[in-house]
Amino acid sequence: MRIRYNAPVTLTLALFCGLAMAAHQLTGGATTATFFTAYPGLQGPIPLHYIQFFTYILGHGSFPHLSANLSLLLLIGPLNEEKFGSALLLEMILVTALLTALLNAVFFNTGLLGASGIVFMLILLSSCANIRAGEIPLTLILVALLYLGNELHGSFGKDNISQFAHLTGGVVGAFYGLIRGHRR
Repeated sequence: MRIRYNAPVTLTLALFCGLAMAAHQLTGGATTATFFTAYPGLQGPIPLHYIQFFTYILGHGSFPHLSANLSLLLLIGPLNEEKFGSALLLEMILVTALLTALLNAVFFNTGLLGASGIVFMLILLSSCANIRAGEIPLTLILVALLYLGNELHGSFGKDNISQFAHLTGGVVGAFYGLIRGHRR
């Protein structure tokens, strides 16, 4: 038997998240604050600010934060990557990251870090795995009600969790799953 790099997008994302956490630990969080956090507002002609619209998904504030995201990412990422293909999954990740960062920059005054929005995108996307044209899977509706309902409920408290990022990821996942799911 040999080990196979079976889900290149998922595994590479997990690897980069791990490397970002190692850098976070080695620099006392300085690399996360500098490179792996998307800050609010649109910063004009500062290129790093716009690069952070994508790199924030690699940064995590603590090992438990990273571990929680990677557990789900590594569980459902490969299934979605097999179903939708690596190129389309990468597109979904980039669209989710960019859309979440842009909306956060315009409407909120907090920074953004972590792959939680990507994980929620994958959760809703996986609910569309067996979609057929003209149908909406009941599993999608139930997962949306459970996860997104929980996020809406949690958005009324103060917990340093971006429920908005989770909601955005879920909406992107459901959109791609419903639009692209029956084509494969």
